Amino acid sequence: MSHISYPFKKTNKAVYQKPASVLTEDTIYWKKLGLPVLVKEFGAIDFLDFSPVEPYYFAATCSVRVQVYDPITKVVAKNISKFVEAAYGATFRGDGRLLVAGSEEAVVKLFDIQSKNILRVFTGHAGPVHRTYFTKDQVKIISYSDDKSVNLWDIATEEKLATFSEHTDYVRAGAASPISPDIILSGSYDHTVKLYDCRSNETVLTVNHGCPVESTLFLPSGGIFISAGGTEIKVWDIFNAGKLLANISQHHKTVTTLGLASNNSRLMAASLDRHVKIYDISTFKVVHNIDFPNAVLSMAISKDDDTLAVGMIDGIISVRKREKPARLADEKRGLFKFAPDHIQTSIVEEAKTKEKLNKSSESDKFLRKMEFTKALAAVLKTYVATKFPEKTAAIIQEMLKRNVLHVAMDGLKEKDIGTLLKYFKKNLGDTKFSRVIIDATNVFVDVFGNHVKTFSELNQLLYTSLIKAIEDEIEVCKRVSELEGAINLLMAGAQISSGNDTIEINDTFTPSSKAQKEIVIDI
Repeated sequence: MSHISYPFKKTNKAVYQKPASVLTEDTIYWKKLGLPVLVKEFGAIDFLDFSPVEPYYFAATCSVRVQVYDPITKVVAKNISKFVEAAYGATFRGDGRLLVAGSEEAVVKLFDIQSKNILRVFTGHAGPVHRTYFTKDQVKIISYSDDKSVNLWDIATEEKLATFSEHTDYVRAGAASPISPDIILSGSYDHTVKLYDCRSNETVLTVNHGCPVESTLFLPSGGIFISAGGTEIKVWDIFNAGKLLANISQHHKTVTTLGLASNNSRLMAASLDRHVKIYDISTFKVVHNIDFPNAVLSMAISKDDDTLAVGMIDGIISVRKREKPARLADEKRGLFKFAPDHIQTSIVEEAKTKEKLNKSSESDKFLRKMEFTKALAAVLKTYVATKFPEKTAAIIQEMLKRNVLHVAMDGLKEKDIGTLLKYFKKNLGDTKFSRVIIDATNVFVDVFGNHVKTFSELNQLLYTSLIKAIEDEIEVCKRVSELEGAINLLMAGAQISSGNDTIEINDTFTPSSKAQKEIVIDI
């Protein structure tokens, strides 16, 4: 008895495959950072900071020293070891010539990067100083201490200018305002973040973060600040009496460090959960995530996102350098509803990528035969126009290029004219199709403008509603253009000072008498 043979059916493995990860522009951009180079230090990496000037060295504060690394060779360029006890929070001045650091000794020390000499020693704290920063004018220093106080120091005279002692627990976070040398922010383990005005020596704002505050950050406008503590990151509006704008909770362990990247358009947050998450400042949604082998204590990124340095609890520094120095490219800005006439769309290419090229579509066959009306009617079928509007737009665009759309429209039946009007009205607001539909509508008016009264009643209503929709769209575009201009003005005013307009600092400091007495032997 003969057996009937059937074609072999392959086993379906697609059901169990991993879902493909969505590749966004941010994912591609951040993955261009090279493979990490790991550097071992003695002790946990307390703080990392990049020099704002080339060659963008970064300072790593760990144990009883500050190591200044070359980001290209990943070797120590300068070793500052003039501490008896643990050093904390070393940061560069805006010109890259000076570096300030706190310490377990309850003093703040100012160093000359070139000579590694101690230039100033600021005494007055009663507890370890964990964070130090330069003010906006670069001539004063802010220090944050475990004695629950925040001090402001004058570099030239080595004197204390102001003290704020309103916190009830350790103060281990803070920031200097990017727009004013007199505004100071501090975050404490008493769960509060306070804003001070040094002109009146008063606290002008207090907000409750809800957890011990580990890091704070100003946005470039100076009107919004961000606090991190526990598993939460909170965004506050200064000008609206400290209103909470956003509460981000994407980490499952304590957030330790905040930073800005990509020309201040991205927020970076590092956590003890071994992740560095990157957020879009406009939406505060995660756009990328970088994993590390151990809990992250500190993080810094250089100008133009060229080098990312991450310090971990086990003393490892992970350094990733972009293979090609790059900044966020002039990314695809999308097609706007108010795009000028010279903006060209790429719907044809988009339609081709979505369409299987191994089989010619019905409309393409008609195009080859120069039967333009049939080709247009083929893509106006309900299924195609509704399910695949890009195919309809692609054919219309092709006919516009060939200057034959008026020929195709002239031969359409009454039913197809109604379908075309419905398509125009439905997709007019889609930015991908706006330009093509506007051009096609102009052709439609040229062809049928004098014969609209001969249309069926339904088509006349569709035509009238389309004209009304176009008028509304034009009005919306005008308002959007006005709004865009206003936003551009605001953004221009809110931009943080770039390296080209920084304050010229021509000060030359010699070691003070306190600094000369500070003798620590380098071994």
